[in-house]
Amino acid sequence: MREPTYFILAALQDEPLHGYAIVKRVQDLSDGRVRLTTGTLYAALDRLAGEEMVRLAAETVVNGRARRTYELTAHGLSALQEEAARLAAAARIVRDRSLPSTAATVRTVPA
Repeated sequence: MREPTYFILAALQDEPLHGYAIVKRVQDLSDGRVRLTTGTLYAALDRLAGEEMVRLAAETVVNGRARRTYELTAHGLSALQEEAARLAAAARIVRDRSLPSTAATVRTVPA
């Protein structure tokens, strides 16, 4: 799963959100690493809806413009949790490896 997709699903984990709120939540959750453009967001939401990971929760008109609110489906939550477990396992591989002792890797050069 690509990072933007992961964070879009994570953004919807707690509650349904409209597009701009998803963009802001993704930015917050990723500590600013993931910045979605409107085009990227809606292309991803269309794809995720087609994969039944998100669905349209509501559509309202605000200031004359349609505002669509999306929510995470059970399938989307399952995919998010599986990806989180995969990432955690990958992180454990690095975190749990013992690093060689600094003394063993430092070589002295004769003066």
